[in-house]
Amino acid sequence: MSNTHYISSELLNLEKISSIINDQKKIALSEESRHNINSSRAYLDKKITESTKPVYGVNTGFGSLCNVAISDNNLTLLQENLVRSHACGTGTYVPKEIVKLMILLKIQSLSYGHSGVHLDTVQRLIDFYNLDILPVIYEQGSLGASGDLAPLAHLALPLINEGQVWDGDMPVSAQVYLQKFNFKPIHLKSKEGLALLNGTQFMTAYGVFSLLKSHKLSYLSDVIGAISLDAFDCNLSPFDPLVHFVRPHTGQIKTAERVMSLLNSSEIAATEKTNVQDPYSFRCIPQVHGATKDVIQFVTKTFKTEINSVTDNPNIFPHEDRIISGGNFHGQPLALGLDFLAVAMAELGSISERRVYQLISGLRGLPPFLVDSPGLNSGMMIPQYTAASIVSQNKQLCTPSSVDSIVSSNGQEDHVSMGANAATKLLKVVDNIETLLSIELLNATQALHFRLPLKTASFLESFVKGYRENVAYVTHDRIFSNDIQKGKDYLKNIAIDPQELY
Repeated sequence: MSNTHYISSELLNLEKISSIINDQKKIALSEESRHNINSSRAYLDKKITESTKPVYGVNTGFGSLCNVAISDNNLTLLQENLVRSHACGTGTYVPKEIVKLMILLKIQSLSYGHSGVHLDTVQRLIDFYNLDILPVIYEQGSLGASGDLAPLAHLALPLINEGQVWDGDMPVSAQVYLQKFNFKPIHLKSKEGLALLNGTQFMTAYGVFSLLKSHKLSYLSDVIGAISLDAFDCNLSPFDPLVHFVRPHTGQIKTAERVMSLLNSSEIAATEKTNVQDPYSFRCIPQVHGATKDVIQFVTKTFKTEINSVTDNPNIFPHEDRIISGGNFHGQPLALGLDFLAVAMAELGSISERRVYQLISGLRGLPPFLVDSPGLNSGMMIPQYTAASIVSQNKQLCTPSSVDSIVSSNGQEDHVSMGANAATKLLKVVDNIETLLSIELLNATQALHFRLPLKTASFLESFVKGYRENVAYVTHDRIFSNDIQKGKDYLKNIAIDPQELY
């Protein structure tokens, strides 16, 4: 199998992106993409030579300065000034994994031949990707319309030997760092700076990264929820297919089927139950987890469209002999999806915390706080506090960004998506879900111990055994922060069949 991914008109999806990342594939342009890029640039050069008509961002200023004409001998300076002036990012550093995704997605968007960039510019971005030359980018600065201007400006700065890049975990001067690769500065031609800065790759990279995690956490929520079901000695009748075929939401049906499959060989589940009904946090797992699955699928569809789109401005159509100024940089589809996904993922954490609360309540033959000698030992009392505080934080993070807008650029950019803010806070929510599931797993495996000699299903026993290699059974109070972190590491490192995820 080739360890190179060729950028082409073939659609990218989450599974392909996951493969590119996990297999550490290099990327290269297909002949088709090279032709598209060259044809677009040749057409633009011809247009500039033959016409005196103003074209936005090519021979005019930007934003509210769009009516200011720029002379031909200043077109390179215009584009480089654009990159410098828009590099206004601040705040926390963007994680390097997301920076690398931004580069990949920017290359994909430029490869369609509707942006007018030079082949050399795209090739330099490919070199950055393949050599792990990752620009230093900041979280704050994008309004999520006009493209992700500030973060993409920081992405573009090293192309002209300015800004900073990562040397391990240290930000260093791009000019100094790039000398060892003998990279000369790219001299941006007409339209190139605008093509690099206009686009949604900051929002999209955060969204893709969060979606990859969300698919996995959705699966793990079902697995850990199934362990909790046995730990709390629950009925399986609410997971009967008949219940869900009369309310056939796709995610609901899939969740119920998965839970029934996971618990198929469980000795605990097979025992006769004295409790007629279980609390909603157990009984309604299909309905709650399933609704989140449906949202994940909806947002995945939105982002699949976006990562295979041209999102800069203006767009160049050589075959139609047209250059059109539009608004494909506007992040509203993404902003709405990012906010929706944050709400859906937060609900996985909310119902998980409720299961933890039930497990430590001293019900169904389980000791209070799931520990021997309660009183002398606090047991699982405070991990539930931690879970509750995280759930509350998620509620605050789920305030939608997409309903906000602030006028900018002297009124020219009078409605913006705020999708960049939606993107960065979504990742915080998703990371919080990982922590909440680690806390549930800590409690569920502890409670499962009190069901011995009865065992849960074979797959879940194997899952718990792997966890126990990292987190031991709790016999007395200890520093549970360590257990929560080890649990998160365990969940991060689990490899899951892509067919279960996508």
